[in-house]
Amino acid sequence: MHTYPDAKTLVRALAPDEAVILNRPHAAARAARFFVEKFPGRSLYAVKANPSPDLLRVLWENGVAHYDVASIAEVRLVRQALPEATLCFMHPVKTPRAIREAYFEHGVKTFTLDTHEELAKIVAATTAEDGTEASDLRLLVRLRVSSEYSELSLASKFGVDLADAAPLLQATRQQCDWLGLCFHVGSQAMTPFAYVQALERVKAAVAEAGVVIDVVDVGGGFPSVYPDMDPPPLEDYFDVIHRHFEALPIAYNAELWCEPGRALCAEYSSLVVRVEKRRGEELYINDGAYGALYDAAHVDWRFPLVALEDDLRDPLQDFAFYGPTCDDADYMKGPFALPGDIRAGDYIEIGMLGAYGAAMKTGFNGFGEAEQYTVEDEPMASLYRGDRERPVSDNVVSLR
Repeated sequence: MHTYPDAKTLVRALAPDEAVILNRPHAAARAARFFVEKFPGRSLYAVKANPSPDLLRVLWENGVAHYDVASIAEVRLVRQALPEATLCFMHPVKTPRAIREAYFEHGVKTFTLDTHEELAKIVAATTAEDGTEASDLRLLVRLRVSSEYSELSLASKFGVDLADAAPLLQATRQQCDWLGLCFHVGSQAMTPFAYVQALERVKAAVAEAGVVIDVVDVGGGFPSVYPDMDPPPLEDYFDVIHRHFEALPIAYNAELWCEPGRALCAEYSSLVVRVEKRRGEELYINDGAYGALYDAAHVDWRFPLVALEDDLRDPLQDFAFYGPTCDDADYMKGPFALPGDIRAGDYIEIGMLGAYGAAMKTGFNGFGEAEQYTVEDEPMASLYRGDRERPVSDNVVSLR
């Protein structure tokens, strides 16, 4: 893969007709080392955020040895890319065939569930042909928690209610070698307090069930930096999680896990697009709602961006984007601030698209091809390079 110093150099050299993805392995490596060194437990990379084999290898080489996979396709992908990695099948609803293949062919021992039906399915699918039930399962019961402090809710689809958790924990304890509790506070949690609330629910569930808990997995939700989203330092999150984990009524040697996705890969990639047409304050660009800018279209996500031309002189003004397809839904309202004299043929770099951007691209309407290149400059924003001025959170809850 050819390497360029930055987006401007690439555009001058290639003048690409299609959108181009720029990858920054050094940024992903830095994020991985941050979590490995500072999170007070084990970090599992949430593969769905960006399943690039190149990215997976960067994370592995920088200490991330465990991977949260949510489909049998992700199991196969990661096992092929990283034969020695530990895979954890963290989707609460799986097919029996997927469970069986994951367990018997790929060595997956860790599974998540949130119902008695899923528990029975896992036990049946991991039972040998001679009727011997698996004795090495590591099962985590997913608890439903609030997403009120996160930008994107994950509270409605999965998770057992606290009122129903005790019987499920007791039944699961009988079928596994390790028993755990997990949850997800939602994507882009903007305060450490999100985890305080969730861990209080864990505490209540454990107390009512009266079972030994071997692992608590606080899931994902760790934020990145975007326009109008400036979270507290991640160290604040880690400190709050650690202190509340230590207060749980669980085994003295219980493990603490987390599942960062966005936080590990958001800074990995950016996107270079070209303006194909301007209509007033609307720019027609060559990527959009069916491509890497899915979130900008469907959840009004704001991304940092910069025009790459040197001859633009007008003050910034707000624009909306249309993507390249023949579909009115291919629309991103923004607002996206760019020089007022931007025009057709100009290039724009859109940052912080390593999380979900490349992973969401489709080939709808014949669009979606995107060459990938490596660049050596810094991402447009970073939680990890040490130059960010941000006071500690003013809503960190202490047990003192």
